[in-house]
Amino acid sequence: MVLTDERGGIINDPVLLRLGENHYWLALADSDALLWAKGVALGAGMEVEIREAAAWPLQVQGPKSRDVMRALVGDEILDLRYYWTMQTEIDGIPVVISRTGWTGELGYEVYLRDDPSLGVELWERIMRAGEPYQIRPTGPSDIRRMEAGIFNYGSDMTLEHTPLEVTGLERMVEDKAADYIGKEALLRQRAEGVRRKLVGIELEDPPLEIPCQDRWPVRAEGRRVGEVTNAVWSPRLRKNIGYAWVPIELSPHGTALEIEVPEVGSRGARVVPLPFLDPDKQIPKA
Repeated sequence: MVLTDERGGIINDPVLLRLGENHYWLALADSDALLWAKGVALGAGMEVEIREAAAWPLQVQGPKSRDVMRALVGDEILDLRYYWTMQTEIDGIPVVISRTGWTGELGYEVYLRDDPSLGVELWERIMRAGEPYQIRPTGPSDIRRMEAGIFNYGSDMTLEHTPLEVTGLERMVEDKAADYIGKEALLRQRAEGVRRKLVGIELEDPPLEIPCQDRWPVRAEGRRVGEVTNAVWSPRLRKNIGYAWVPIELSPHGTALEIEVPEVGSRGARVVPLPFLDPDKQIPKA
């Protein structure tokens, strides 16, 4: 889902989990979404409790993740569909498991509930279950999430952008009778047309030696027209891939661009479809 302000600006793009009839979790990127939600509830006079969930997440991701999770919770994991969730226990430790992740791979997110002191025990249990499958601990993989066309809130998009300006998030702006914050602004922007777009790009070889740490200038016909938010070398695709903000007239696939790579110089690029890999999400749905 997407949380928007009164101008349609993106506050966050969380995954919404429903744990009960009136019990929801928002799996958020770093932002001020909690304070925003509290302010909205107060201003609207809602009778609702909004707080940090007593939950601590980790991810089990990759082609063998189903085998690891089956060893932990049994055959019931086989019935968990893509973007569905279940509540269960791992050796008596209460958890919520969702079939989601920040990788574009088959994978699961495991949320420890209630007691953070059980975190080390849960970690060790998962690592033991994963030993036969050569499980390894790591942080989020920028390369894999970018191959899958997944954006990072705070770097690829911010409060200054709307869902209509982000390739793939347009579908979140639904035609529905219910009101929501930012609806008027977003419907007006959709009617008038957006002026910029976050698009996928491929950069010419050779492979980028370091990923994009800061915004790289984007030029067209000698003038600066936008900026790259992230770019990496993809070993799987054997291509340099990235995201860039460009004027809407330069967003069609195949449009030629020039990227200024620090300490390297100008590098040719072109706009390409997103995601870069597995557009039908057959890998995570497997």
